[in-house]
Amino acid sequence: MPAALQKKICMLGGFSVGKTSLIRRYVESIFSETYLTTVGVKIDKKTVELPDRSVTLILWDIAGEDDISSLRLAYLRGAAGYLLVADGTRPATLEVALSLRERVEADYGPLPFTLLLNKSDLEDQWAIPEADIERLRQQGWWVRSTSARTGHGVEEAFRDLAARIAG
Repeated sequence: MPAALQKKICMLGGFSVGKTSLIRRYVESIFSETYLTTVGVKIDKKTVELPDRSVTLILWDIAGEDDISSLRLAYLRGAAGYLLVADGTRPATLEVALSLRERVEADYGPLPFTLLLNKSDLEDQWAIPEADIERLRQQGWWVRSTSARTGHGVEEAFRDLAARIAG
């Protein structure tokens, strides 16, 4: 088996969409109801075992901003890909995610990414129309439904992106 790769992955999204909770669920298998605001960037890592190699993901949890002009995209320098997070109960966060992707592409070109529609456990509060999600998929976007609370789709989302960036 080849040596383990190390790949930088950034978590991007608006304020309070669940970026930190998704990383905590993925890395530590925990969920906390306590809301912690990320200041700047927090870095974690986890090794993913793929069929043909190990990939150590260096996970950059970048503080969320609803005003995307204030998000410091310099944190993306050297990233192999990113996870774009939106809160499925707040459609405005999908608009923030769409704008962030445009900024990333303008500054860094087309990096592999997956859109995570988080908080899928809140079915009765879900507010993003399926037609909007399907339209993004038709444009070639990788879209996953996730829940940091239950763990639904979290492991698969990180594993999918790891496989795509491992080459």
